[in-house]
Amino acid sequence: MGDILLALSIPVLTFAGGIHAACACWWRRRRPAPPSPYTRDAVRLAELELLTRAEDIVDRAYASLGHLYVSPPGMRPPAGMVASGRP
Repeated sequence: MGDILLALSIPVLTFAGGIHAACACWWRRRRPAPPSPYTRDAVRLAELELLTRAEDIVDRAYASLGHLYVSPPGMRPPAGMVASGRP
């Protein structure tokens, strides 16, 4: 008799677990959790760190290759460019 109960308990537990999962899913859809206040701050801080890293990379690149962008004296900028070097 013990083996029969053990064999029948497996489908019953599987069915009960499925019912529990379906009810939990339904409950969460009806009552979603509020957004975390730390999420926006974490995204903002990550963007700030990324921007700081990008600025450092550009600054180092310009420091090492900036002499390539300096025009020799006496050369005119191409037509359509203002004196600041921007179109």
